[in-house]
Amino acid sequence: EVQLVESGGALVQAGGSLRLSCVTSGFSYDHYAVGWFRQAPGKEREGVACISSGHGDTFYADSVKGRFTISSDKAKKTVYLQMDNLRPEDTATYTCMWTSGYTYWGQGTQVTVSS
Repeated sequence: EVQLVESGGALVQAGGSLRLSCVTSGFSYDHYAVGWFRQAPGKEREGVACISSGHGDTFYADSVKGRFTISSDKAKKTVYLQMDNLRPEDTATYTCMWTSGYTYWGQGTQVTVSS
C-alpha cells in the first residue's frame, strides 16, 4: 500500500520560506504523479503543484507561480515543495497526493503565515 508522510509545516512570518517534504513508500510503479494540495478553513481544497515521474513535468496554480517550487528526489522517494515569499493567504493544511490510476493521500501538515 502506498504511504505518504508529510513534514515541514510551521508558523512563519509573511515573506518567509518553508520547505515541505512528502516521503512516499509502498509502490513500484514507474509512471505516477505527486501533487501538493491545500485547504484553508471554510474553503475548498485546491491543487497547488504537481510533478510527474517521467520527465518531471511540473504544474503550478496561478496563485503560487513564481513563489513555490516542486521537486523530487527519486532515490529518497521524496517530493518537496519549496515555498518562498509566503503570504497570509497561503495559510492552510498542505496535503501530499500520489496517483497512478489509484490515488492516495497523506495526513497533511499545517502551514500558518502570520502578517
